[in-house]
Amino acid sequence: MTGRLDVLVVGGTGVDTIVRVDSHPVPYADSVPVPPIRDWVGNTGNAVALACHTLGMATTLIDFLGEDTQGALVRAEYARRGLDFAWLPNPAGTTRSVNLVDATGRRQSFFDPRHPGRDLPRDFYLPYVERARHVHVTISDYAAGVFDDVGPGVSTSTDLHDWDGVNPYHRRFALRADLVFLSAVALGERRGEVMRAIRDEGRASVVVATSGARGVDVLDDDGPRHFPAVDPPGPVVDSNGAGDSFVAAFLWARARGGETDDCVRAGLVGGAFACTSEGTASAFIDATTLGGSLPGG
Repeated sequence: MTGRLDVLVVGGTGVDTIVRVDSHPVPYADSVPVPPIRDWVGNTGNAVALACHTLGMATTLIDFLGEDTQGALVRAEYARRGLDFAWLPNPAGTTRSVNLVDATGRRQSFFDPRHPGRDLPRDFYLPYVERARHVHVTISDYAAGVFDDVGPGVSTSTDLHDWDGVNPYHRRFALRADLVFLSAVALGERRGEVMRAIRDEGRASVVVATSGARGVDVLDDDGPRHFPAVDPPGPVVDSNGAGDSFVAAFLWARARGGETDDCVRAGLVGGAFACTSEGTASAFIDATTLGGSLPGG
């Protein structure tokens, strides 16, 4: 292993089975006809890594992976795309999700984590951490220890997804990352309170709460502010991976020296782009398109 990494993504690899339904919740029936059901390489770390890779950032993804049919699908897709991927065998098999996606692109995910039964070994991840300029740690509990080995001058991030602001599982990630992303779906009126607590009690310099079509709320040294969503460049097909694409575009702009507001605007464009394609990680915005979509681009 040689050369610096712009982004190291830790954890969050698997396969998503996408089922298209008319609406949520799905009415009960013994048998429900649906459009073709497809398996996609998916999960959150996968989408962040592929989106960063597509943006031209030197990216490596590390994780556990099953030596099964789904694991072979993952490895083949990364080889096809040219994403650097290092893995250890997961005796429980490859992480799985079944995602129901309605006609508006909204999804409901049934997540099967297939826990490997141990943490990522330090001697496995440390060589990658030492090469990285930025480390994105997914909320896979076996990855949390990586935070302890990130050296000075290396920034970190995590995505808490739909944290309710209380669950201690997410809290240990929330308080250890420099950049914290989360969905506001479970926060309601407590959004601002939870964002302030993350900053006050942890090490985060920036906290970003996404709300889909309602836009994004941000808290940093300049105080709280809201950014409206941007229109996707085409019809919304599938929201799977939109939040991860937001994170990747944010990190891309930040690596280029962008201020928080610039990074958020880039994230909004990247997330909106991801909604226009099927699957969790079938298409991501590239640097030329993203740069040209931003003010002054």
